[in-house]
Amino acid sequence: MFELYLDTADFGQIARFGASLPVHGITTNPSILAGSDIGLAELLPKVAEILGDKAVIHVQVVGENADSMVREALHLQELPYRIVVKVPATEVGLIAIKRMKTHNIPVLATAIYSVQQGFLAALCGADYLAPYVNRIDALGANGTGVVADLQSLLDRHRLGSKLLPASFKNTQQVLEVLKAGVGAITLPPAIAAELFAHPAVQPAVNRFTQDWQAVFERKLSFES
Repeated sequence: MFELYLDTADFGQIARFGASLPVHGITTNPSILAGSDIGLAELLPKVAEILGDKAVIHVQVVGENADSMVREALHLQELPYRIVVKVPATEVGLIAIKRMKTHNIPVLATAIYSVQQGFLAALCGADYLAPYVNRIDALGANGTGVVADLQSLLDRHRLGSKLLPASFKNTQQVLEVLKAGVGAITLPPAIAAELFAHPAVQPAVNRFTQDWQAVFERKLSFES
């Protein structure tokens, strides 16, 4: 089943899109939380209140070695929320991921910039892989191409990891990774809003309203 996430800790935006879209949960990272000045003690219960207690919340470890990352992950799993632990897909991070999976901790391998890096994280057991689409583009490579190639390798080798691409600048990037067959995606609120923003939509809706009211005024459909 496809999973749609919001890449934000903004409660207003979570409530906005949670009302109109089937939001599975949110993704965060240390920069998002620090920029919002929101810690987990405030974030977790508020997100559960807005999206429901089945909402999945991706939380990144901040430990700098494998031992501290695993210890942090174990503490996160003790909390009464559905938490996926995010771990950077570095050499140290892969050590931590392998150890976390022995404890059956759900893990997202993050900060993925290459197909090879993502493939190794999948081999280590990561449940989710987060390629940074636009950041890859900014380095002169092809972010959506990395996603497509990585999805192809996962399919070919029948690996259970689910791609959860992140870092988008425009809706065309979103479309391209969806066409590649990814199982999940996380969108910043601004990009989520652009998915609704075709310039022809509102004029069409306005015309419907004008035509209806010219004949039926303010009556509702069942009153006509």
